Amino acid sequence: MTIASSPQQRGFLGAIERLGNKLPDPAIIFLWLILFLMLLSALGQVLGWTASLAYTGETAPQWGELKGGVLTYSATSLFSEENIARLLTEMPRTLTGFAPLGLVMTLILGAAVAERSGMFSALIRISLRNAPRVILTPIVAIIGMVSHHASDAAYVVFIPLAAILYASVGRHPLAGLAAAFAGVSGGFAGNVTPGQMDVLLFGFTQEAARIIDPAWTMNPLGNWWFILTIVVVFTPIIWYITDRVVEPRLGVWGGVPDEELKAELARSEVTPAERRGLRAAGFAELVIVSAFAALALWPEYTPLIDETQAGPARLQPFYAALVAGFFLLFLVTGIAFGRAVGTIKNSSDVVVMMQEGVRMLAPYLVFVFFAAHFVAMFNWSRLGPIFAIDGALVLQQMNVPAPLLLAGVQFVSSFLDLFIGSAAAKWSAMAPVVVPKFMLLGISPEMTTAAYRMGDSYTNIMTPLMSYFPLILAFARRYDKTLGVGSLLALMLPYALSFMVVGLTMTVTWVTFDLPLGPGAQVFYTPPVEAFK
Repeated sequence: MTIASSPQQRGFLGAIERLGNKLPDPAIIFLWLILFLMLLSALGQVLGWTASLAYTGETAPQWGELKGGVLTYSATSLFSEENIARLLTEMPRTLTGFAPLGLVMTLILGAAVAERSGMFSALIRISLRNAPRVILTPIVAIIGMVSHHASDAAYVVFIPLAAILYASVGRHPLAGLAAAFAGVSGGFAGNVTPGQMDVLLFGFTQEAARIIDPAWTMNPLGNWWFILTIVVVFTPIIWYITDRVVEPRLGVWGGVPDEELKAELARSEVTPAERRGLRAAGFAELVIVSAFAALALWPEYTPLIDETQAGPARLQPFYAALVAGFFLLFLVTGIAFGRAVGTIKNSSDVVVMMQEGVRMLAPYLVFVFFAAHFVAMFNWSRLGPIFAIDGALVLQQMNVPAPLLLAGVQFVSSFLDLFIGSAAAKWSAMAPVVVPKFMLLGISPEMTTAAYRMGDSYTNIMTPLMSYFPLILAFARRYDKTLGVGSLLALMLPYALSFMVVGLTMTVTWVTFDLPLGPGAQVFYTPPVEAFK
């Protein structure tokens, strides 16, 4: 299939598209940020930028100086002999020590097997294929949000399949495409269970949180209740807008699927071998989950429980092991499925799939090289804690309420999403400033991350710069060859605006009522300091 390029648009959307097209690759953006950071750090040292706060700990955090109960950070030029030597001599360590890199590499090795064995595709197809016509839309919405675990398959397999299934039951295929696109991309922050994206984003959160609290460790389940609620709240919105707004506006579809579409509909059938494979994968999943439960609950043998701690802290080893748990879950279920359907015949096939997964990471590895150095150099310059402390002081004096602070993070995230599609790229740049600043104001890293994720989600379907937008446009043109960028954006705008309003309301509600974000994760945080100085 040839993916049509999006035509130039006029007006506001056209201005956004033209501006976004002029932006360089995220890796190059980080290179420019590094150069700007070096100049800013030199200016900070010359002007004597410092920030202080009262500190009750006996040992100063990294990069800080502790004297008389006062912790002080002073700007340091990145052009200094020490920092230039550190940059050049520790370059490999800076890259390999970047927390998100190891997390993503571990997960992708397992997820690549699950995807390339065909398990993800079969799961998506069997979930949709026999959906009743009446509840087809909510099923599409839920599967769309769950399909984030399947990575590219969510866009390449699920969205066109939803359009075909709508056509097969006499409904307008563009309504199915819109519902699926809204679930996959507009509901990007939502899911039933944590997965790869949670681990990736919390990796950046952890790096930022340690500016204030070196002992802070990420909990991959730290947004579980929040992302699950997104699924619960967004599903009826997608259902209503699709069935009551979008489909009536599209009118009755009088088209007949052509031979290519009929062939695709036939290929959407789940074969008997794939059904056997999914049963085998289900059994394998049960084994992995049972094994992890046993390691946490078995009497007198609990390697995933810290017996020296009390309360939620006892579960920290379990949370830390979830990355390995997701890896094993994807790997073992993928192998079980592949063996049953014949896509995996021996151990060499598994290794090849893992290698293909790593090759897929090549663009991410290039981006990580620059992002890792930006984050590290931000710490070397001491500008991170200085901005966090001074910014927190200003916000404290202004007495800005926590819901309004998090709403600001959400709006900044959604605005940047119009131009920069990568969630990791935006968060790696924002986290070193907003996470420590909000920690000093008593807002937890988990809550700040949740607000960012909400803002990063709904604007995906509002911008033609989203990396999959041309692909979705090509899918849509199979049913309406006159459809343009503006038409597709207009189709998705009711979803986006509804998600924006509801997402903001949800974030404010979460903070107002101090709801738990996930197991062991709260809205508020007690910083390891007495008071600002």
